[in-house]
Amino acid sequence: MTPHGGLLDGVKVVEFGGIGPGPHGVMILADLGAEVIRLDRPGNQWVPGLGPGSPQLRGRAMAVANLKDVEDRQHVRDLVEDCDILVEGFRPGVMERMGFGPAECHALNPALVYARVTGWGQDGPRAQTAGHDINYLGLTGALASIGRRGDRPVVPLNLVADYGGGSMLLVIGVLAALQRRNQTGEGVVVDAAMVDGVALLMQHFYSASAAGTWRPGREANRLDGGAPFYRTYRCADGRHVAVGCLEGQFYAVMLQKLGLDAENVPDRDDETQWPALEKVLEAAFAARPRDEWTAVFDGTDACVTPVLEIDEAIDDPHIRARGTVHRAAGSVFAAGALKVVGESSRTPPLAEPARPVAEVRFGGAAGGRPDGAVAVEPEPELYEGGPR
Repeated sequence: MTPHGGLLDGVKVVEFGGIGPGPHGVMILADLGAEVIRLDRPGNQWVPGLGPGSPQLRGRAMAVANLKDVEDRQHVRDLVEDCDILVEGFRPGVMERMGFGPAECHALNPALVYARVTGWGQDGPRAQTAGHDINYLGLTGALASIGRRGDRPVVPLNLVADYGGGSMLLVIGVLAALQRRNQTGEGVVVDAAMVDGVALLMQHFYSASAAGTWRPGREANRLDGGAPFYRTYRCADGRHVAVGCLEGQFYAVMLQKLGLDAENVPDRDDETQWPALEKVLEAAFAARPRDEWTAVFDGTDACVTPVLEIDEAIDDPHIRARGTVHRAAGSVFAAGALKVVGESSRTPPLAEPARPVAEVRFGGAAGGRPDGAVAVEPEPELYEGGPR
């Protein structure tokens, strides 16, 4: 189920089934070699793309159990007692009401790393309310800074809060807590809140705003699309390139490859000339199709790259060369991101797809309940309004 020889080889994880950053974070732990058992409630197949065989649920044994059932509760207690990490993503208080909060679980396993990932955190005025990625972005100032000048803010997929501020913060917290546990022998509770994670990602912009070097609004700064040399341009075929030549030497390469004379274009260091410079670059990039520009800039330091659709990205030569994304089993997999060099630690192979199991215990076993599954059926509110 999990790759051998990974950095987390031997680490055991119990995941209480949810959606969003929880399973994504646990996917990363599984890719690093952890042994994972995911517990879902019966009939939880309504979650799109989160069934057996899902790339995001790779590296797990999956099971179902009813926490109102005495036998199933004992199965879950046994798992908690035997694991290193527990991950849950439900609203504050739900796990406590089910009898599997931090206090109860640490009574079973004092060395347990108990990790919680929510949108608003375990406390605060919004802790008990529903929310999603866009809400956490809106409250932290991130969303207000993304989009076109004079238009509404643009949703940057659900990458920033759910995954950047959620699952990545969860994984960092879990690994740090595991290190502390290994030093002290004592368990730790990790409270990973997406709103906190987004704020952490926003530190540069908070600092720049306080220093007066970041202006409010959209396309008003160098890094928000305001600078003509840090934005996207439409090409002759209607597709786009991404231009990121912030540094002068890279900008000079871009001009040279575009066939433009630096002496005859508006001054990039004079912000009052940015609108005029933008028009010059728009006209230049509009003269040829995207793939022709890709060939022109390939191998240069101009910081100009194609804007690829998802199905195109999979076949990009650099992505292919690094094995970053690949097709397998009728789906698309993002490979484990960490590559480790050394004799004692190596990059593990991609974890196998999730598999249903008949009996849930670490190390694998045959037999079990006659219905072929054991899993978790929490109270309905766990799944209402999302795992926040």
